[in-house]
Amino acid sequence: MERTVPGIGLVALGGFVGALARYGVDVAVGDATGISTLLVNVVGSFALGFLVTRAVGPRTRLLVGTGVISSFTTYSTFATDAVALGTTGGTAYVAASYGLGFAAALAGLAVGRRR
Repeated sequence: MERTVPGIGLVALGGFVGALARYGVDVAVGDATGISTLLVNVVGSFALGFLVTRAVGPRTRLLVGTGVISSFTTYSTFATDAVALGTTGGTAYVAASYGLGFAAALAGLAVGRRR
């Protein structure tokens, strides 16, 4: 990993973009039922799966992978949403999140390998 001032700047810039995109999804979808969290985590899983299959440079991985995708997706909100939904709803939400997240990551890997 690049531990330089430009590398830190790329992560910060990507984090800013990812956080704005995450907020935009919350505003557009709403978050009363955790749907926006599920959506961003599935989209982020696909994007990261796609990114790792591409021969991109380390700076692109810092900007997009570490910066954008990691601030776009969120584990803490996922956990909070699962608890707020109660035992039955939370269990279904966790199962759907993991199932769809893994499926999206596999799809991203598959799409990324096609040229």
